[in-house]
Parts: sequence; C-alpha cells; structure tokens
Amino acid sequence: MLLFVRQGGWIMFPLAICSLAGLTIIIERFIALRRSAVIDPRILRLVSEYSERTAADKALLLCKRAKGPFARLIEEVIRARHLDQTQALELMHAVGRSQVGTLERGLTVLEIIAGASPLLGLLGTVLGMRTVFNAITSQGLGNPQVLSDGISKALVTTVAGLCVAIPALACHSWFSRRVDDLAVEMQDRATGFVAKLQAYRGRNE
Repeated sequence: MLLFVRQGGWIMFPLAICSLAGLTIIIERFIALRRSAVIDPRILRLVSEYSERTAADKALLLCKRAKGPFARLIEEVIRARHLDQTQALELMHAVGRSQVGTLERGLTVLEIIAGASPLLGLLGTVLGMRTVFNAITSQGLGNPQVLSDGISKALVTTVAGLCVAIPALACHSWFSRRVDDLAVEMQDRATGFVAKLQAYRGRNE
C-alpha cells in the first residue's frame, strides 16, 4: 500500500483527504439516518395516542426529551395547536424543511468528493504521462522498462480516484433516497397530526 501511494505522487495526498472525509461522512450518516434516530418511536406513540384529554405540557416535555427531527417537528405542531389549519400547515412545512436540512448535512460534501476524486486521479495521470514523455525525450524509446514503469505509475492515481469516487457516489445516492423517504413519512404523519389537533380545536370552539 505504501508503495502504491508513493507511485501516485503528491496527488495521492488530496485523494487521501477525500477518502477520509468521505468515510467519516458515510459512517456518520449511516448512524444519523437510522429510522429510530430520525423518527423516535415514543413520538410516534404520542402522535397516535394523542387525544383531547392529553396534557399538552406533558406532550411538549416528551418532545423536548426526545431526539431527532420528527420530535422537533411535532413539538412545533403542538405549540401551534391554537392556530388555524392554514397557519399550522405553513408552520409545519417551514419546520419540516429546516429539519430535512439537518438530515441532508454532509451530503453536499459527499457529492463533491464523488465528483472531484476522479478528476484528481485524471490530473495525476496526466502529470504522470508528462513525466513519461520527458523520459522518452531524454532516453528515447530504446528502454521499454522505463515506459512501462512510467505508465504504471501514471495510472495509479486514476485507480485511486475511482476507488474513492465510486463508494462516495453510491452512498450519496442511497442517503439522498433515504432522506426523501424519511421526509415523506414525517410530513404524512405530521399532516395527520395537524388534522387531529384541528378537529379537537373545532370541537372546543
């Protein structure tokens, strides 16, 4: 592995940084985008069991203690229970967009890594080929070993760039789909909860 890095030259250092940054984001997002981490089961139970007899203060306290975007969203919906339905839905959508932003954290960087790594690899290959042509100019074509070694070294960075980019691109696509699915579920459940609160509000007026 050390020989592989040495063959690639200085381009391997930014590729190594991309690799470490991408791996860190991938691990962090795998943990953060677990369904139980985003949609706390206790808040799901609160939403399904909430009734006119439920104490709003206790429900808010439960939301504050719970972690995850869904808990923040339901907390704001409960706070807005005295608003009319249009205002409550507008507030819900605004808070929802903010919480979806937290789910997408790091994905832009991962997308940049997926796009930049192959280009860095290509740059390393071009620089390596330049070295090969310089060797041809100085030594001629009489030594095939010089050419094969030079080309082999030049292609190392392309291989390294693709090895970084392919997992980053695949994980970015998976995470993006995961965020979309979780966002849709949160919106559907929160919209139903707003309708339930509005029904209770209408009975009390």
